[in-house]
Amino acid sequence: MRQTVTVIGGGLAGCECALQLARRGIGVTLFEQRPGGNAPAHKTDGLAELVCSNSLKSTRPDSAAGLLKTELDALGCALLPLARATAVPAGGALAVDRHAFSDAVAAAVADEPLIELVREEVTELPEGPAVIAAGPLCSEALFAALSEKLGSSALSFFDAAAPIVDATTIDRSIAFAQSRYEEDAVGDYLNCPFTKEEYEAFWQELVDAKRVISRDFERRDLFQACQPAEEIARKGVDALRYGALKPVGLTDPRTGRRPWAVVQLRAENAACTAYNLVGFQTNLTWSEQARVFRMIPGLQDAEFFRYGVMHRNSFVDAPRCLDATFAIPATGLRLAGQITGTEGYVEAIASGLLAALNTYADLRGLERVSLPDTGALGSLVAYATNPETMPYQPMHVNFGIIRPLDKRVRSKRERYALYTARAKDDLLAYLESRADLVDVARARAVLKDQPDE
Repeated sequence: MRQTVTVIGGGLAGCECALQLARRGIGVTLFEQRPGGNAPAHKTDGLAELVCSNSLKSTRPDSAAGLLKTELDALGCALLPLARATAVPAGGALAVDRHAFSDAVAAAVADEPLIELVREEVTELPEGPAVIAAGPLCSEALFAALSEKLGSSALSFFDAAAPIVDATTIDRSIAFAQSRYEEDAVGDYLNCPFTKEEYEAFWQELVDAKRVISRDFERRDLFQACQPAEEIARKGVDALRYGALKPVGLTDPRTGRRPWAVVQLRAENAACTAYNLVGFQTNLTWSEQARVFRMIPGLQDAEFFRYGVMHRNSFVDAPRCLDATFAIPATGLRLAGQITGTEGYVEAIASGLLAALNTYADLRGLERVSLPDTGALGSLVAYATNPETMPYQPMHVNFGIIRPLDKRVRSKRERYALYTARAKDDLLAYLESRADLVDVARARAVLKDQPDE
């Protein structure tokens, strides 16, 4: 009989996991609770729906996010090619038309005969083998069952999504197209420039605006890497100007000078009919969003396709609950995605891929995957499963959690380039010993820039 794995969750991690298992001849029953059990932050019942930003971050090979993408390409990732096929202009980042991307993932799942998609909520833990990739918006019933099984209290944080505006309502006599450090007005972003006076007036209204959740509660539970713009603004008048609203590398064509501050808008789809306010995750009430965000130069007449929203994201205390492969010991159950506390879209895809490889290894009696901690993904797994990680908070891939170099390098650019070179060499050395799990020729082509043999 063909072996079958239950995968719970039709998000990024669950879909990647299901596709990887099916391509290795393993049957998959993929459960997705929507539309019947739709979470508040979801807008559709599509697979792999991107709830917050539509950006999958940097493609620079010497950045942590770019290195992670390289590693996933070497491992044979299923979803990254679909993201690139549905990409929208975003400078040095990989951003997607979120609806086209979701449709592409759904088509890939539907075309795989070994995947059965079941549209119903799972409220109890299944018998193994199973992968729980229910995401940070896991249903209350399933998360309660998971927490009881783990014997550990769950952790949680708040996450926030940015507003999206109608492109036709952006004043293009003010907002200008330009990517940072590009002289010509052909950039991938639209930029809304502030004068000093405009910015300070906007900042004051932003920090004084009405919010959905009390400030004390925000201070306690907000995830530091995804704070609402108004929370960042409360840290000081220049906090946003040195963060998401930094004007460096941009020149306002009306003045020929760098603006005092800039709000960047990123295309939501290939047709560029909608734009996302970059870095403007928010917890303001909808009426306050309309009032305050229309103070942004160029958005004075903006119509909002979607206001920013805030929702609770849940995750488990992975370092004390899970083993080094995110499995619940002695259960046949494995977790994947943001429910493990690995934060970020591409990180979720990566954890789904790893869950598939390790589940397949378990079924076939093979050695489990143990990626080098000198790479982006290996270091993230090491951080998230190390019992010494206390207190445990969600983490993106970053060079700060990668094992340091043997020598001190003062230049950040040189240091990151060395991190990247070492990571690729170490990963290739490991994957060349794992022909039982991956296509070594493809890994060599990706990591050494050589053609497939």
